[in-house]
Amino acid sequence: MPSLVSIEQLDRVAVERLLRRAQSFLDYQLEGKENVGKESVGVKGTAVNLFFEPSTRTALSFQLAAQRLGLKVLDFVVENSSATKGESLIDSLQTIDALGVDLAVIRHPENWPKLLDGEKFDLSLVNAGSGIHEHPTQALLDALTIRQHHGGFSDLKVAIVGDIYHSRVARSNALLLRRLGAEVSFSGPEAFRKGDVAEHRWIDFEEAVVESDVVMMLRIQHERHQHIFDTTNYNQHFGLNMSRLQQMKKNAIILHPGPVNRGVELTDDVMRDPRCKLLQQVTNGVAVRMAVLEWCLQGGSNEQLVSA
Repeated sequence: MPSLVSIEQLDRVAVERLLRRAQSFLDYQLEGKENVGKESVGVKGTAVNLFFEPSTRTALSFQLAAQRLGLKVLDFVVENSSATKGESLIDSLQTIDALGVDLAVIRHPENWPKLLDGEKFDLSLVNAGSGIHEHPTQALLDALTIRQHHGGFSDLKVAIVGDIYHSRVARSNALLLRRLGAEVSFSGPEAFRKGDVAEHRWIDFEEAVVESDVVMMLRIQHERHQHIFDTTNYNQHFGLNMSRLQQMKKNAIILHPGPVNRGVELTDDVMRDPRCKLLQQVTNGVAVRMAVLEWCLQGGSNEQLVSA
């Protein structure tokens, strides 16, 4: 069965199909049909989440997405698994595959798809975060949130701000949103303008606030820094507060993948503003992940369901 490990796999047509399917799941929910598995989805199977990094939003949304599709969800707790005895990711997946599991959702501090180069599995693999490299479903749910507000992507200016170098969210979003027609720029401390992300377009933060249709703020990922990063004055220079919020376009929106370092990337009053779409992103995350799981289990195609 097909896997989704990178935004690179998806052309614009596939992305649009996934977004339409995710929106249809949200519409079902509005109609009071939260568990749509038996009513509208022809998928069956067993899924397991392998999260080698802490997670609230992504882990719970994948679990809920699988349940709403009617899938059986296996409980895999890394701390109680043989991973604590030195079992490799490859060995864990080979075991799960041999058990007959249909789909594994993986979050890992390393670029785990590279670790699996040359390995073959019968089950589908879904990337829920691979080190600093990729987070495809986060990019998809961000795109859905943007489309719900702006209606499309052409000529939109999107600024991704903050800890760019350590952000898989920034990398996946930049690739996806540019593919959809948006103009994407990075902004943030000079310390994070290095490596592959230095090749992208960077703009001054004050310019990003004033000119952007979407301002996507990123969490300072202290756990990925080799040295202590001082956030004492971060909000003053690179955070959204009420003063900067007043300079934004009236129809601009604020996104953040969460969790938020309150008072650092966003102040509490900004988070309460209706232009801040963090909880809408969370809601959309379940629907997008339902669409992705269905896409994998149906062989990489949900065209007939999207257009139904």
